[in-house]
Amino acid sequence: MASREFLKILSSARLGDVFAQQKLASAYLTGSFKTPIQPGNALIWLEKCYLSLKNQSLEEKSSEVGEVSRLYEQITQIPLSETFHSPSFGFAWDIFWELSHANSASAKWQLANLLINPSNETLQGQVQQWLKSKNTLSSNNKVSALNFEELQELARQYLQELADSESAFTHLAKELLIKLQPKNQTLSSLWNSWLVENNEEALHRSAELGLTIAKLTLGLRLARIDQIDQAEKIEGGKSNASLKKAAHWLELAAKDGDRDAWFALGEIYRRPQFSGYSAAESDRCFDRAADLGHPQAQFRKGANLWRKREKIEEPVRGLQASYWIWQAQQQGVAEATELLQKILESVPNPKRNDWYELALLADHALNHHAEHKLDEEWILMCHRMIIANQFQMTKAELLLCEVSQLQHEHCVVVDIRWELPKILPRLIQIETISQRRSLLAAGKAFSGTNLDQEGNLRQRRYRFDRVTAWLNTNITKRQIDESDAELV
Repeated sequence: MASREFLKILSSARLGDVFAQQKLASAYLTGSFKTPIQPGNALIWLEKCYLSLKNQSLEEKSSEVGEVSRLYEQITQIPLSETFHSPSFGFAWDIFWELSHANSASAKWQLANLLINPSNETLQGQVQQWLKSKNTLSSNNKVSALNFEELQELARQYLQELADSESAFTHLAKELLIKLQPKNQTLSSLWNSWLVENNEEALHRSAELGLTIAKLTLGLRLARIDQIDQAEKIEGGKSNASLKKAAHWLELAAKDGDRDAWFALGEIYRRPQFSGYSAAESDRCFDRAADLGHPQAQFRKGANLWRKREKIEEPVRGLQASYWIWQAQQQGVAEATELLQKILESVPNPKRNDWYELALLADHALNHHAEHKLDEEWILMCHRMIIANQFQMTKAELLLCEVSQLQHEHCVVVDIRWELPKILPRLIQIETISQRRSLLAAGKAFSGTNLDQEGNLRQRRYRFDRVTAWLNTNITKRQIDESDAELV
């Protein structure tokens, strides 16, 4: 059964509220509010949001540009191959081609995955039929003149560009390129011979013929690295000659974008018996493996950055380290959780925080701001109160934090040294949906505001006292329906 909060958002979205339409699409993408994940429905609401923005009045044109840009970013999160049967697929098709010509890596990957991934072969036939029945393939003239085979060729170009670049889709692009290599019966039989019969000669031949997994396997066997846990040490008695051969094959696999190969190379360059010993090269290999998503490499990189935090020049000490350790934690590295607790503060329960009662009042005021006729500065102060409660801030942090710069992917950075130099920055982990929701709402409210609009510290203190007094006088606890409040 749908939650009351979901129904409230749905009602606002149906009335044309752009922000509610985006939240509704996000819910269908992430499954929040116990909503079933349905990319097709998410796409429908994003199309409605896009049309609403395009139909805004001319005097709102300047704000529309930023909103459409953010909407495009959300659209690229839609798995295009899962929305073919959605009535909004044509809208997504045009938008993805438009963004790909604007050099969006996400759009290029989605189109390549849809049009040339062998796993989507059946779907590709349906897309081809759909294109034949479509009068215009795309709003982009370059694309509209191409047939399906030419579109596939363009998608292959995108795939190669992604493989040659440094982006979040590089590893996926390289894996798909390997998957698209022509079927070689000899190569397949050699690899099967190794898997079934443990034939060493077949393993060498398949590696020589360019099979990435064979190069990796051969390199690991020559180095005697445990393939189940590659963080294990290389056998102490292994000769330098074998390690050099292992490094050769692992380097070939690493060039294909294999993260396990990069990690194993990092281990080899750390071994004292290896003639090519180099701590710097080892760190480079570990960093490359971390960039490609290897969990142990990510933890190792984060731990290394944390140990060297005093020597590293960064705006907020520990921010880089916490990011990589958080990435490792997301992939289940047990040690990462313990270390992350030393770097990031944890405040997941807003009901235990000092600003909870005041934040409830502020949240109610924001939900009825048209009724109360709050001016913009008061709205911003209410958002500050909610954020302060979600992340247990001090009063000084509440008044001075730069809300638009608080959120990073994994944490909040509270830094008010620009006004109070002696107060050290704090790193606080983002752990709940309500925390992210409050940051999103506050970021939307603060976007486009002038830096001087809220005034200096004295003016903010005065406004805080006035808003607090007004909230306590004009809003009673009986008026607050906690099930409607966003402070979960």
